[in-house]
Amino acid sequence: MEIKYQSTRSNAEAVTASQAILKGLADDGGLFVPTDIPKLDVSLEKIAEMDYQQTAYQVMKQFLTDFTEEELKNCIRCAYDDKFDTKEIAPLVEKAGVYYLELFHGSTIAFKDMALSILPHLMTTSARKNHIENQIVILTATSGDTGKAALAGFADVAGTSIIVFYPKNGVSAIQERQMVTQKGSNTSVVGITGNFDDAQSGVKAMFNNKELAAVMDQKGYQFSSANSINIGRLVPQVVYYVYSYTRLLKAGAVKNGEAVNFVVPTGNFGNILAAFYAKNMGVPVGKLICASNDNKVLYDFFETGVYDKNREFILTSSPSMDILISSNLERLIYRIAGEDAKATKAMMEALAGEGKYEITDAMKEQMKDFVGGWASEEKAAAEIKRVYDATGYVMDTHTAVASAVYQSYKERTGDNTKTVIASTASPYKFATSVMAAIDPKYSGEDDFVLIDELEKTSGVKIPNAVEEIRSAAVLHDTVCETADMQKTVENILGL
Repeated sequence: MEIKYQSTRSNAEAVTASQAILKGLADDGGLFVPTDIPKLDVSLEKIAEMDYQQTAYQVMKQFLTDFTEEELKNCIRCAYDDKFDTKEIAPLVEKAGVYYLELFHGSTIAFKDMALSILPHLMTTSARKNHIENQIVILTATSGDTGKAALAGFADVAGTSIIVFYPKNGVSAIQERQMVTQKGSNTSVVGITGNFDDAQSGVKAMFNNKELAAVMDQKGYQFSSANSINIGRLVPQVVYYVYSYTRLLKAGAVKNGEAVNFVVPTGNFGNILAAFYAKNMGVPVGKLICASNDNKVLYDFFETGVYDKNREFILTSSPSMDILISSNLERLIYRIAGEDAKATKAMMEALAGEGKYEITDAMKEQMKDFVGGWASEEKAAAEIKRVYDATGYVMDTHTAVASAVYQSYKERTGDNTKTVIASTASPYKFATSVMAAIDPKYSGEDDFVLIDELEKTSGVKIPNAVEEIRSAAVLHDTVCETADMQKTVENILGL
């Protein structure tokens, strides 16, 4: 069955998977969603005998139906190779009865590698399939991890260039150093004086600027996105939820058909939406537990049905979740609104105008799979220490938010369903916060100073991604006001 992609905001003609990947965002500003969420056509028991790459093919072939078997397998082979420091790609680690799905074994030690290792190959294959001659300019806003993973994926990829905007004072020292030391003749990194939501809004405005698109086309350029608004980011994320369930099946930890809960630290809503898609593909999922930090706009939404971004933006030690506009939620809204593009568009316009919208009771009924939870800075830090003291396992700040939310959920509900926590970054990305949680004497120390201490504490070797940036030269030092983002892009491209 051919799967096409429809905008969440209009009934315009559906496009192929490769066209949706190239565009990133629909012409009307909506996000692309599959016209149908396909089912797996191979049993979970069979997938349990497959490795990560084979599992990826079984999942992704269902969504990317205009790719040939050879094209898709080549993309997968190029993505999931020795860039990852473990053969399993996404190992499942059991500690005290909870399973941590480690999604940080790629070249930039964050879960974004799981999708951004393959997106450049999907993108260049899509360009060939659609006879695109323009250079593809990847334009991306990052709250810390997407930026480096996208830069690493697209660096020196022929026919592409990449421009990343990040909040200058809103990422960790290691996250910033990873980006500003990025090599590659086609890479640009720009700090902005605002927060992530400002960066994301600026990027979306450029995508929607038809005059800018015309000027770029004349000069031989066109925009695409590496953010999770791109369906080429979302589809590869579905894979690891299928993979983790089948690992539990293979290990005999669950019986076939037995439900598993997933807890996902959530900012832009893409990662947990991928788990929802996996459930719809046929993975037995119980609850999807959406974990927020102090920026708990999603928690409040699941509690009340009102999405309200009119609140203080709080900088936390889990910066990839410091987001008040969760872009991917639009895809869920469209689905629970009965795929009503007009209603979805009205809600997104209300969000842009008044900063909030409310869903109907009928829509709330369709969100019973989801449970919201949130953990304060103090709770997340206490969870890092609790798990370390109990098991010796060291987790990062984002995983700690999810783990703390899960503990609260379990105490509140008594739900003993087997549970997988998405572990989204290496503790090495946030060494100071992690070490200070374990022992307050480390508070205020520099991330780079504490890397060696973290190695001794965790027993885990310092990743190459951290070693190589310790002494790397800064190659990108541009900073601009939010209002000047478009002007900065024009300068970079020589428009």
